[in-house]
Amino acid sequence: MTFQDIFKSSFLENVTGVSILDMAVALALAFGLGLFIFLCSFVMLGYSLVQHFLGNTISGWTSLIVSIWAIGGLQLLAIGIVGEYIGKIYMETKERPKFIIEKTLDTREETAGDSL
Repeated sequence: MTFQDIFKSSFLENVTGVSILDMAVALALAFGLGLFIFLCSFVMLGYSLVQHFLGNTISGWTSLIVSIWAIGGLQLLAIGIVGEYIGKIYMETKERPKFIIEKTLDTREETAGDSL
């Protein structure tokens, strides 16, 4: 087993094995960044149209820049949304209880003691 094999297996286990907190932070960042970039594409649309009508652009530059920003933002938004669903599916497949019972009551002993 090489160092690279050990690193790959331990890295993947550490990232995905404990919880989805790190993944949730990364996905929230991807979602937020995607939303920000998508909104920036509208600002770039306005700027690009002004530059286009002033004659300061090369033919096709306006549509290319706006489409790159919009598609990039939408892709990051989609990654964030899909990742949240995958994180929820991952937590459900662990089948961990939602709460821990600290104490159980044995009702058989109580009913037997009452009849004496």
